[in-house]
Amino acid sequence: MCADEIVQRVARIWAPRFTANGVDPNDFAATTAAIETWEGWLDGWTALADRYEERAIEAEGRGRLRSAGEFYRHASIALHFGEFVWFEDLERHNQAARRSAWLMRRSLALLDPSAERLEIPFDGAKLVANLRKPAGVRRPPVVILIPGLDSSKEEFCNFEEVFLARGMATVALDGPGQGETLQWLPMQPDYERPAAALIDELEKRDDLAPGAVGALGMSLGGYFVVRAAAGEPRIRALVGLSGPFSVPGWLAAGISDISRDALRVKVGATDEEDLLRLVQPFDLELVIDGLTQPALLVTGRLDRVIPWEQTELQAKRAPNAEFVIFEEGTHVLNNMPAVVRPLLADWMQEQLAQYS
Repeated sequence: MCADEIVQRVARIWAPRFTANGVDPNDFAATTAAIETWEGWLDGWTALADRYEERAIEAEGRGRLRSAGEFYRHASIALHFGEFVWFEDLERHNQAARRSAWLMRRSLALLDPSAERLEIPFDGAKLVANLRKPAGVRRPPVVILIPGLDSSKEEFCNFEEVFLARGMATVALDGPGQGETLQWLPMQPDYERPAAALIDELEKRDDLAPGAVGALGMSLGGYFVVRAAAGEPRIRALVGLSGPFSVPGWLAAGISDISRDALRVKVGATDEEDLLRLVQPFDLELVIDGLTQPALLVTGRLDRVIPWEQTELQAKRAPNAEFVIFEEGTHVLNNMPAVVRPLLADWMQEQLAQYS
């Protein structure tokens, strides 16, 4: 596949994801149209981020703090989507992820005074998360938001709003191999370990509801959230969006070359043989019988990234799961966020109410 075909393919497959998660549709159209080669993908989105950061700095200097915060957020999201599946230069990828995270921190500092950056010691390195709390709620329940293969905590900024509006705090986590944490740790199958480390830190606080913790994962995060809950009973309820039952099964079903390359980098594989070896433990067959919590497992019939049957298999095997499929839905239901996200937040609110 030649480079310009990759640009067209990425833009076509993930267009709903970009706009659902904060990219202005006009920016998406103009930026992707101007990128001629895959090697130039990160440069194109970096240029957009630079323009928004310049606007943010100017607005901040004039005391227009709301506008500055919004511009910083646009810059962060642009940079995230510049690096999300771009691995032509891993150091540049990681630099972009760090800058995206910094820009989001600047945005949250201006738009959400409750926001905090959490750094959690883990395996001799650290995990990083963004904590946000709903206004006017004393000791709210908490929802852990788990990214997928190529997403990060910054991508959840729009999604967080539906939980915050319903009185729940959110903690968007960069686990091993995700977002900023990729620079220290490769992706690992046993997500119950980073989840436990995060919950340990949350339990030390007096501003969150003890024992009222839910979790949501999207895409490969839909595997991680099931794995985490099966091994960590302090997660009281979970939502999985378009998650695979097993990564080896996903590979066998026909993973795209773009996602395959991302997976190879994230798990630290040196070649195809090494990749197949390293992903063998990414399989819910090993833990699914231990998942006793209420689980809402959701996908779209038109998913072209992870076959919907993989998510259905999660629900068939989980002891206490509800499966919902949207006939017109694409991957992670990004083509219908205004319908799906409130329903998921309502379900989570109802599940955690008994623990608050």
